[in-house]
Amino acid sequence: MTVVQTGTLISFPNNDTVKHQAYSFSPAKTFELKLYSGKPSEPLLFDKAGTVTVGCNIHDQMLAYIHVVNTPFFAKTDAHGNATLSGLPQGKYILKVWHYQQATGSEPQAEEMKIGTESTPIAVHLKFKLR
Repeated sequence: MTVVQTGTLISFPNNDTVKHQAYSFSPAKTFELKLYSGKPSEPLLFDKAGTVTVGCNIHDQMLAYIHVVNTPFFAKTDAHGNATLSGLPQGKYILKVWHYQQATGSEPQAEEMKIGTESTPIAVHLKFKLR
């Protein structure tokens, strides 16, 4: 799982001794990297916001998620579920939270927040059942 800003180039190196075939049929980015090992010649441009599910035609258990956002303010949680957004100017914002186990096609959870002169931690509790 990773999160990137729109316009990001991503490479899909394969350091295994077995060839892989990475693909996605996601609306935010559709691609297919035919059987390969090593590093494909060109990175892929992720230029549309949304969630991209990446699979491997050879290994069904291999699955990855790339959440592409159209804002410079984003973060990925650490092992304890904490994330830090820094550099936000004062004002009102909509904080959107996404988790890969949300129902397919569901929108990120959204909560209004206000940034003032003091930084105050905001706790967000996800409202869905883990599978």
